[in-house]
Amino acid sequence: MKDSKPALPPESRTWPRPWVLLRSAAFHPYIYKRMVRAASTDAAPGALVAVYDKSGQRFGSGFFNPRSQIALRMVAFDDQVVDAGFFRKALEAAVSWRRQVLRLDEAADTYRVVHSEGDGLSGLVVDRFADVLAVEAHSLGIYRRLPEWLPVLAELCGTRRHLVAADPEIARVEGFAPDARLAGEPPRSVRIQENGLRFAVDFQSGHKTGFFCDQRENRKRLAGLVEGRSVLDLCCYTGGFAVYAAALGRAAEVTGVDLDEKAVDQARHNAGLNHVQGRWVHADAFSYARQMQANRNRWDAVVLDPPKFIASRGESAEGRKKYFDLNKLAVALVAPGGLFVTCSCSGLLSQEDFERLVIEAAHRLRRRLQIFNLTGAGPDHPVMSNCLESRYLKVLWARVF
Repeated sequence: MKDSKPALPPESRTWPRPWVLLRSAAFHPYIYKRMVRAASTDAAPGALVAVYDKSGQRFGSGFFNPRSQIALRMVAFDDQVVDAGFFRKALEAAVSWRRQVLRLDEAADTYRVVHSEGDGLSGLVVDRFADVLAVEAHSLGIYRRLPEWLPVLAELCGTRRHLVAADPEIARVEGFAPDARLAGEPPRSVRIQENGLRFAVDFQSGHKTGFFCDQRENRKRLAGLVEGRSVLDLCCYTGGFAVYAAALGRAAEVTGVDLDEKAVDQARHNAGLNHVQGRWVHADAFSYARQMQANRNRWDAVVLDPPKFIASRGESAEGRKKYFDLNKLAVALVAPGGLFVTCSCSGLLSQEDFERLVIEAAHRLRRRLQIFNLTGAGPDHPVMSNCLESRYLKVLWARVF
């Protein structure tokens, strides 16, 4: 990463160490490897470094990792001191937004506590599930500081237990091996409540944390639209939308479909926790939808919330095709004048492109969409203006004609 030409600024000898000098700068949390010109010899992977722009002016501070394509994750864009006190204030601000301003504790005991770039802590994701904090680390610098931050988060949130996870591929790229001692004795499962409903969260077999709190407001919104209607929850996972529709929405009937057999069992269990009935089907969403289309089955409301189809830029073409095909199948299952709620959690697919895909899928069937809302994740998933791509969840609401 070091260049012999041009020479380092003479003042670099007096810069606080460790430091990184940029080749080019962007007002963004991510600084890529190609944008770094040089680093001091003590700028080790995972180090918190002072960052300077190409003219030698202080640009800010960030976590450095030359092993990763994202060589810097910026945490400040000025010359303020970044120390333990700085990070405590950042965690306090994140928790205060959820508990004191949004007052989420009044509606649920599960919500996102820290939303990575959205809270100025790139690489850190923390969800609360009752008395458990589920922590995801996406960078070496973040992972190394969790022993300091976990007690602070527990104090601020009033929780007693935690679990720590890191995607194996991310850990490999970032250059760290998850330490079992950091996780302590994580719980197998916990019961949570959300808007008066109860759900069981299985941390060991569930995807990620086992429950997606980003759809909280959308689940409640759906419940207000389905009284007396038949509802299909396609890719239902552990039954969030379907249970809301039956328990809060007083839907006439609900059907949940998912490829994950354990998730379907969990959905059935969650329905029982809330004293509602449903039909729970273990099946591939594509195959199930094709069969229902052949059978001419239709529902008054269809919710489609598939897994992430585009995880990297190399998957874009195939992922877009999957979104198109599955939305086309789902639209065909909506009764005339019925409700269609379709989602994408792929951050690499823009709102505009997702909307276009859904519209094209409907038009291919010669059906029109009366779009009446476009929503996303709840306010506990904030987005910083200099990192709009972290606004990953997109939800389109429409009537189908």
